[in-house]
This record gives sequence, structure tokens and C-alpha cells, in this order.
Amino acid sequence: MSKPETDRFDVVVVGGGNAGFSAVHSAVEQGAKVLLLEKAPEDAAGGNSFYTAGAFRFAFDGLTDVADLLEPDERHADSVVPAYPESAFEDDMRRVTDGKCDPVLTKILVSRSADAVRWLAGKGIQWRLMYERQAYLSDGKWVFSGGLFVGTVDGGKGLIAQHTKAALEEGVEIRYDAEVTALHLSDAAERGVTYRDSGGAEHRIRARAVVLSAGGFESDPERRAEHLGEGWDRALVRGTPTNTGDVLDLALAAGAAPHGDWGSCHSVAWDADGSPTGGNRELTNQLTRQSYPIGIVVNIEGERFVDEGADFRNYTYAKYGREILRQPQGRAFQLFDAKTRPLLRKEEYDSRPIAGAQADSLAELAEELGIDVDGLRRTVAEFNASIVDEPFDPAVKDGRAAQVQPPKSNWAQALDTAPYYGYAVGCGITFTFGGVHVDESAQVLDTEGQPIDGLYAAGEMVGGLFSGNYPGGSGLTSGAVFGRLAGAGAAKPVGNG
Repeated sequence: MSKPETDRFDVVVVGGGNAGFSAVHSAVEQGAKVLLLEKAPEDAAGGNSFYTAGAFRFAFDGLTDVADLLEPDERHADSVVPAYPESAFEDDMRRVTDGKCDPVLTKILVSRSADAVRWLAGKGIQWRLMYERQAYLSDGKWVFSGGLFVGTVDGGKGLIAQHTKAALEEGVEIRYDAEVTALHLSDAAERGVTYRDSGGAEHRIRARAVVLSAGGFESDPERRAEHLGEGWDRALVRGTPTNTGDVLDLALAAGAAPHGDWGSCHSVAWDADGSPTGGNRELTNQLTRQSYPIGIVVNIEGERFVDEGADFRNYTYAKYGREILRQPQGRAFQLFDAKTRPLLRKEEYDSRPIAGAQADSLAELAEELGIDVDGLRRTVAEFNASIVDEPFDPAVKDGRAAQVQPPKSNWAQALDTAPYYGYAVGCGITFTFGGVHVDESAQVLDTEGQPIDGLYAAGEMVGGLFSGNYPGGSGLTSGAVFGRLAGAGAAKPVGNG
């Protein structure tokens, strides 16, 4: 049976990932009565945030600046965590997007990033240094690099569990299996949403304001092909299967202005045998393969096609999925030998199942993986012969380059020591970069640039921050920053009324 027509809240939040929960907490702070609607059932909830490693990029002055937030770890005393000022964060945003990030939204993201992390800590979110993902041992020290050092305890799973616990303790009502099918914005007295439950019944919710945090369209093959181009319908969905773009379309139909780069997305090297329709709730981020900077990457013809060492992983991984998709069969192979295999991320390369092989010769490895043997032999011989004799140090940009085409700018190690290891990867799509336009308070703007009364957005629905590439860890930070703004803005009529 449907809920009665008098079902009313101050704020309704659509989408229960990190951004949605951040909006919830912020609205509650303003005294609002809040409803959170989540499309997935409870055992599949959490949006894309659940599938992440929980990494947050934010500006700070060094380890002492955040030490009080971090889970105790005896390695802290032997850790080198460089300062990451706002200027560096902003420069990274401009650099990796080729200057295509919205300057206003970028400034908001960067300037509010540190405070958002500390604010979330006050809501019960727990933090740690991400040694296994972001640091290498160098001269007896754990050296962090790439502007990304801190993540949530227990990754995305822990992040969603801690968010949910806090929301329930705040008195927030959460309804799962709630697919929003309509937005009602034209009449303030009738403002709200309609949602459909798992039994097909429709429910009308009235609220003073609506916050949309339901993600992009990355889980819909047809929308991917339409906006991202040919071949993108074959990408592997690494996160939630529920981000199909329906709520984004509802916002656009209600007059929201599209914003940002609708033709690109966050995509990574993903286990080639991963599901095309949605991520693995148990392994989550362990299906990613991100130690490629210390190996080489080839296609089925045995040819390299990217500079694996162009930059720290945090600045290249979100665009290399696209390059894999462009290869024959949309498939590639990360190759390592006995020297480099011990340096691979254990949680990724030791996880099972895994699409990979081990062999005592490169020819045997190529045969097992389906790589052209002669092509691989030729590529490896040219690569090995071209390496600049500089000391190898994966903790820094070591300048140990391979002078081939494409070059490898850092961390080049000859593949010459058996056994050899290879891992088959495809393109794992994370989220799409196009979204709606919001202002400094996360209120949605219409096509004339005017705020739409009672409508806010956060998370992956916000367009304009990223284009073509992405600095690792900025997505969760964006969700927290703009979710916090959206919740506060949506609840303002309550606090002021």
C-alpha cells in the first residue's frame, strides 16, 4: 500500500552514497527532518562509494596536521607524508583536466576539502594512512606521493557503514528499494518526489527541498554509447549497477542545465573477467589492477600503447581504462617479472579469482595469455635495450626511463628475470563526468543560469569538475564537500523559518 499523501519531510535526499549521506548529516545539523531514498535494496546499497578504497584527496600541511584524525599505526614515526597545500591541489585539478575544470567549483572543492574531512570525522567516519596503496619503502621510510595519503578505515565498505550508523542515530529515515520516478518542483506547496518501491507501488513524498545524489549514467550501456561514443557499451561496470542516469534525466527534464564533459569518464584497468553489469560486493576495489607503473602494458599484438610511468599512478589511472578500451578486443596485459612482482599491491594482485598467468619464459606467458609471441618478444627486447641507467625507486619519480615509443618516463625495469607474470585487464568504468550545473551552495542552476528553487545536487551528478582525467581521491572529497553544501542549503528554510 502506498504511503499517504500527507507523507512530508523537510528535505528528501535521493541516493545513498557518500554524497547523499553528507547531505543528510548537513541537513540534520540545520534541524531538518530528513528522508533518504536509495534505489538499491539494503544489501546492495551504498552507491559507488561502497566499491571504492575510501581514499580522500584534501589539502593539508603534513602528517602532524591530521595526526589526531588517524587510526594509530606504529609506522607513522617512519613515514614521509609531504604537505599538500591548496595551491598544489588546484594545480593538479587544472593539469590533469587540461584546464577544463570549472574554476568556481574547483575553488570550492579545494578550499573546503580539509574541513570536510574533519567534519566527517565528527560524524564517526574513521581515517587511516593508506600504506598498502599510496606508499613504498625507500631507505627505511614509508614515502607517500601523488597528493593522496588518507582513506577511510575498511575502505568504501567502512565508509558506508559508518555513514549509515551516523544517519540512523540522527533520526534519519532511510527507505531502500526506492526508485525515484518523478520530480515535483513547479509548486512550492507540492514540491517533492515520487518513488516506486520493490512491489511496484508508487509513493508521493512532499518536502521543502530535494537533494539529488544518485550518480551518473555509467551503468547504462545505451547511455554510455550515446554520450561517450562507440565501444563504451562494452566497458565493465566496476561499481553499483543502479547508476543508470534516470535521475539525471529527470533533473534535465525539470530544466537543470547540463554541465561539464559528457563525453568522458573515470575508467581504470580492471580485471578482464569482471562482470560487465556491476561490481563485486565482496572484492569491491580489489578487482582493479594499479601497479602498472612498475611494469609494462601491452595489447594482444604484444605492443605497448601508453607511458606507464608518465606520472604517479594517482594522476594516470583514471584515464588509462579508456586507452585499454581502444585496443583490439578492448583488452590489455600488465607484465612483470621476478624483480617487480614483490612490489605489486597485494590486495589486488593476490586476490582471487584473477585473470592472469605465470610462466618461466615470455613466450610461454604470451601463449597462455593470448598475446602474439613474436610481437611481445620484439617489444620486450626493444624496451630492455633502451632503459636509462638510473637508480630504480618506486617512491619517487626516478627518471629511470625507457627511450622507446611510447616512452616510459619513470620506473623502467627490464623484463628479464623468470618467472614472468601477466594480468589481463579490460576497461572498468567508474563514473561519468557530465552532470548538472550547480552554484556555490550546490543549488542546481537552470539553462538561464538561475537557481531552481528547492533543488540541490551533489556527488557524481555535479558536472564541471573533471574532464578526460581525474586526480585520484577527489571524487569522494567532492561528494562530501558538495553534499555538505547541498544539505545545508536544502535545510535553510527550516533553520530560518
